[in-house]
Amino acid sequence: MQNQSEKALRVSLIEVSQKLVVLGLNQGTSGNVSVRSYNQNGEAGFLITPSGIAADKLMPSDIVWMDFSGKAVGERSASSEWRFHLDILKNKPEVNAVVHTHSMFATTLSTFRRDMPAFHYMIALCGGDNIRCAPYALFGSQQLSDYALNALQDRKACLLANHGMIAVGESLGKALNITQEVETLCEQYLHALQVGEPYILSAQDMLEVQEKFKGYGVWTKKD
Repeated sequence: MQNQSEKALRVSLIEVSQKLVVLGLNQGTSGNVSVRSYNQNGEAGFLITPSGIAADKLMPSDIVWMDFSGKAVGERSASSEWRFHLDILKNKPEVNAVVHTHSMFATTLSTFRRDMPAFHYMIALCGGDNIRCAPYALFGSQQLSDYALNALQDRKACLLANHGMIAVGESLGKALNITQEVETLCEQYLHALQVGEPYILSAQDMLEVQEKFKGYGVWTKKD
């Protein structure tokens, strides 16, 4: 992420935050987004959306920069959920962006406090054969961050019990794509549960899907 200016990242954070609202994945001041960044001194940290400002009102100067000790620099207060953004980015070097939403179907499913099993092969997009649901903890708390980080082990998304979801990615665009896919999967799973318990793909089925995903979207040169 060092090759993209801090100014450009601030604008990108706002664009993603606004797109989440347009897509119906967040509303009002709910949810938050962060992206790995470096300050002018080359110090590692991240940019995060502020607390209590609706996405359509955000300005680049509202975005807050934080280092990995939790020190914030900016005109606004960082999102109340800054702790899990910090812990995820600090402990998962492959992740450069974090998206948190209170989207309708992910939030609804999270109230059941159950992992989402491999009822559909696209679950593998999130890194395994299920999407875990982290236990409930007070929003903004260190306990919630600890639960979220554990639920995200070897995963690109998790649910937060009675709260919403977190999606992560190598970039803001990829984290947004995961967010959209998880919300769709949650909607499909909830519809399936209205009929009964859907058939679940086996661990071997999911391993085969993950292997096939490794070449998904990769162009090969033809002679």
